[in-house]
Amino acid sequence: MAVPKKKTTKSKRNMRRAHDALSGTQASECPNCGELKRPHHICGSCGHYDDREVLDTAEVL
Repeated sequence: MAVPKKKTTKSKRNMRRAHDALSGTQASECPNCGELKRPHHICGSCGHYDDREVLDTAEVL
């Protein structure tokens, strides 16, 4: 089993972890109503996806 000869410093450890941070979620504008929605998901306010109505919002309310 490999065992390190020296302790890894905090600086080297943190430099290695510099790219591990999570990025924030992206939001796109719904072409139908203009509300923000996640890409490739149904719009929560109007029920449209890719310029067609998928969910009838009258049934949901």
